[in-house]
Amino acid sequence: MPREAARFDPGNPALEPVLERLEAVVIGKRRVAERMLCAVLAQGHVLLEDVPGVGKTLLAKTLARCLDFSFARVQFTPDLLPSDLIGVHIWDPRDLNFHFRPGPLFHQLVLADEINRASPRTQSALLEAMEEGQATVEGSTYPLPRPFLVVATENSLDDAGTFPLPEAQLDRFMFRLHLGYPTLEEEVELLRLHSRAEALSQTALLELEVVLGLQKEVRAVRVTEPVLRYVAQLIQATRGHPGLTLGASPRAAVALVHAAQAWAFLQGRRFVIPDDIRLLLPDVLEHRLILKNPHRSDDRDRVAEVLHDVLREVPVPTGEPR
Repeated sequence: MPREAARFDPGNPALEPVLERLEAVVIGKRRVAERMLCAVLAQGHVLLEDVPGVGKTLLAKTLARCLDFSFARVQFTPDLLPSDLIGVHIWDPRDLNFHFRPGPLFHQLVLADEINRASPRTQSALLEAMEEGQATVEGSTYPLPRPFLVVATENSLDDAGTFPLPEAQLDRFMFRLHLGYPTLEEEVELLRLHSRAEALSQTALLELEVVLGLQKEVRAVRVTEPVLRYVAQLIQATRGHPGLTLGASPRAAVALVHAAQAWAFLQGRRFVIPDDIRLLLPDVLEHRLILKNPHRSDDRDRVAEVLHDVLREVPVPTGEPR
């Protein structure tokens, strides 16, 4: 897989302060910060999977504040109902009518904390919202605010009392990211700056209109026919791999292209190159593939091997777009 540069010059100077702010509150996680901003620009959703206490919630809250997004944190529990998430119709005796009272889903960044602790019925309430940007209650459909981003968290080690996310739910996340523990020096820096972290995350760095404009620019990033064919070949290769029961879906192919457009834009380019695809492939596909004989401690390593095989076997298109 291609090695990514430690730093890059973003396509819009306004984006670098956002990345620096995210890295300042979650020390040493530049790569994750880049992927989070990439998801925003590509209009995707993010699943943060890691142990407690590594900064998942702080990262999501800081991203919302940097981009001036309205923010809602929902603690997913077994007794959480779909109506607790979407909202309900309330009878108003003054005008003898029902009025919709929106739930926390009607925010621009929704943090679904420990999403796998809610029942499948409640988890499924996110499906329409994440795919179509709307929610339906008792036959009435309501548009969600734009931009709209779901950041979900789950503990990869604690599965007691949880409901594993089904494939349809996982497939709606553009990225699954892992923060990991900081190094010794990063942890010392984290302790040094801990008292400043909350202050750093208070002010907005971009206005909503700017974010919406950047999203439009990202969708205009050019993807040539050879690169599109390369993506399709990679996706097709996962479906025929002997180590997998289920390969990547067409939705995964679309997500990969959109993520690559955002990544190219962050790199300051107006066109996608094959290395963008190769770099983002693990983050986009890892959680969408089902291994043969899963539920083993080395599942992530086995998926990484499968993706390595796919990248090695599918020929890379040559020639730069002009």
